Amino acid sequence: MKKKLYNIIFPIWILFIVPPVILIVLPSNFIIDSLVLIISLKLFKISNINEIYKKTIFKVWIFGFLSDIIGALFLFLSMFIPGNFWYDKVLSPLMWNPFETVYSFLYCTIAIIISGLFIYLFNKKITFKNINIKDNLKKKIAFILALVTAPYLFYLPTSVVYNNYFEDIGIIGYINK
Repeated sequence: MKKKLYNIIFPIWILFIVPPVILIVLPSNFIIDSLVLIISLKLFKISNINEIYKKTIFKVWIFGFLSDIIGALFLFLSMFIPGNFWYDKVLSPLMWNPFETVYSFLYCTIAIIISGLFIYLFNKKITFKNINIKDNLKKKIAFILALVTAPYLFYLPTSVVYNNYFEDIGIIGYINK
């Protein structure tokens, strides 16, 4: 009975649609966004922190994810650029380890900057639009959010994740790179 109830509340097939890692990423991003927002508000000595936090945190969080998706789409588009140079110097290293070549590192950096730019714009233009603080403070808080919460995990070498995974399940040497 308990097992069936569990499957009604959280059906197991949902893990195929939403990978389990999202269950860690969602609350982690919320916590990080909350901390950055609260610290920024305190840094600029804004008096009604709780009120502003309650009005803005979900927008900050959602727009952060949307911005990350935009940056990820930029990375994804790299798969459709033809050419041996592109594949050897940008695409392959980008997928395996962005630090492998200057070109893949720069392309990944551009994706992070794009995400950060959207974080800034969404928060400045939408999240803080009707919040009663000075415009220059809205820009500064949006900038801090963009700078601190940009998706730096784009730099995470996939090779580290996959090598550790295949070692853990006993398939050593499966990926040779």
